[in-house]
Amino acid sequence: MSDGALSQDEIDALLSGTGGDATGMAGGPAPAAAGGSEEDRQAFQKYLAGNTGAESATLSMLTGAEVKLQEPQVSFTNRDALLGQFPDTVTVIKADFNSGFPGEHLFVLPEDTAKKIASLMNKEENIDMDEMAMSVIGEAFSNLVGTQITDLTKKTNNKSIANIAPQTVNVKKATAALPGGDFLNALYKLDLGDGASHQIWEIYGGSVASDIAKALNGGGVAAAPAMNPNAGMAAAGMQGMSMPAMGMQGMGMQGMGGMQMQGMGGMQGMGMGGGMGMHGMPGLGAPTNVQAVQFPPLMQHANPQEAGNIGLIMDVSMEMTVELGRTKKLIKEILSMGEGTIIELDKLAGEPVDILVNHKLIAKGEVVVIDENFGVRVTEIVSPQERMNELT
Repeated sequence: MSDGALSQDEIDALLSGTGGDATGMAGGPAPAAAGGSEEDRQAFQKYLAGNTGAESATLSMLTGAEVKLQEPQVSFTNRDALLGQFPDTVTVIKADFNSGFPGEHLFVLPEDTAKKIASLMNKEENIDMDEMAMSVIGEAFSNLVGTQITDLTKKTNNKSIANIAPQTVNVKKATAALPGGDFLNALYKLDLGDGASHQIWEIYGGSVASDIAKALNGGGVAAAPAMNPNAGMAAAGMQGMSMPAMGMQGMGMQGMGGMQMQGMGGMQGMGMGGGMGMHGMPGLGAPTNVQAVQFPPLMQHANPQEAGNIGLIMDVSMEMTVELGRTKKLIKEILSMGEGTIIELDKLAGEPVDILVNHKLIAKGEVVVIDENFGVRVTEIVSPQERMNELT
C-alpha cells in the first residue's frame, strides 16, 4: 500500500500464521507455481468434471433435495488472489491426503451455503453453524472425497490413496488456512434446489496437485508387476545346469519316491539319462505369465432360495431401543430415590448412544431433534465381532 499500512485482512492473516511471506503480502514476486502447467490444469479439469454426476447424486441423497453440481473451473492461483473471491465468513473443510498423494486438500464454502446444506441434511430451518452443523458438513464432504478417491484410484492405479477425517471450521476469510505458494483451485457452481447460485472452492496444495496431475497424465508409478519366479533362475545362469551337478546322478524313479512322470507336468520329455538338463524343461527358460491371486468377495450373495426364505420374515416387527447409558445401584439406593434425584450414568457427555434391537447392540448414533421429537442419527454400525462379544 502507498502509505505502508496493513489492511485488517492482512493483519489477521499475519496473526494466524497463514499469510505467506512478506514479499507476497507486499506485492513482491509470487512463488513459482508447483506443476502449474496447462497440461496439469487440463488433466485436473477432466478428472474433476467426471465426478460431478456422482457427487450431485450423493448430495441429493444426503439432503433430500435435487442437487446439481456443475463442472468446475480449474486454475492455478495463490492465497492473495483467492481471498478476494471469498465472502467475509467461510466454512473450511480440511481433508488432507495422508497417503498415496500426501498433501493439502480442502474445501471452502460461504457460510450461507454451509448452513443451507446442514439445514437440508438435518431437516431443520434457520440452523446455526454450531458443532453439530459442522459435523454434518464434514460428513457430507467425507462422502464426496470418497467418490473422488475411488475414481482417482482407478485412473492412476494407486491403491494407497487415503485422506484424514474431514475437519470443519467456520472462520473469517483472512484466517482460513490455505496452502502457501501457488496451488490448484477448482470453483464449482452448486444448485441446491432453492433457486440460488452457490459456490464451492476445492483446493489442492501445489505439491499434491503436481503429483496427481503427473499420475493422471500417465507419469505416475505403476503397480508393481507380479513376481516371475523363473526369471531369477534364468538370470543366474541355471538354464544350462544339469541335474547330475546337483547330486541327482543315477537317481532312479524309485529313488524319487515313486513320483509319476504324468504328475510332473513340464518335465515330460526331459532326458533322465546321463545329464538331465534344465533346458529340457519347457517354460523354464522363458518368463512365465503369473496371474495375481483373485480372492472371492467377503460377502457372498444369497441364492434365490435363501432370499425367498429371508423374505418370509421381513414383516416381523422387532423392538428397537436407544440406550443413553447404564449404572448399578444398591437396593437401598433405589428405594431412597425421589423426585429430583440425579442418576449418574456410565457415558460421558457427547459420547454416542447405543442402538439396540431386541436388547442386542447393533449400532451407535448421535441424538438429534426432529421438529419437537428426539431422533438418533446412525454414526457407526457395530462389527460382527463386537456383536459376538455382546452375546458372550
